[in-house]
Amino acid sequence: MDAPHLRIAITTNSLVELDANFAAAKQFVLYDVSAEESEFVDVVHFSRAGKGKASGGGKANNGGRCVMDDMENDDGTGKDPLVERVSAVDGCGILFTLGLSDLAAVRVNELKVFPVKSERVRAIDDVIAQVQNMMSGTQPLWMRRALSRRNGTPLQEQTAY
Repeated sequence: MDAPHLRIAITTNSLVELDANFAAAKQFVLYDVSAEESEFVDVVHFSRAGKGKASGGGKANNGGRCVMDDMENDDGTGKDPLVERVSAVDGCGILFTLGLSDLAAVRVNELKVFPVKSERVRAIDDVIAQVQNMMSGTQPLWMRRALSRRNGTPLQEQTAY
């Protein structure tokens, strides 16, 4: 793909929809997306899904679980369960997910990956079309930053007329 493009990551359980929380997703799909085309790059499978569907709002909204339960060392090995997931999005410009904890958002952002939380389940094709639409018009500042980091070019100022 020669045109300016972004690598995006999408959290999914079904491989056809953005339908999973960052910590609970069975896999992430990666695409390179430009204004005119998209190209499937990879799917990253996780050997073990997270603890469930923590989605914010406290224990009452999560079946008695705390949202931060997905951050615990639940396998007894001392292994941080987020490390594998965060490293999977390294090199991406944008992460699309149904939700992620503040700790996960900070770690993802440290890699200069912009996390975007979706309010609803959406087809992966719709997510790609949304990115292409934004890339075709006046790009939001966060997208211009992601593109400049991805392509190694300085951020250009844009003015609206």
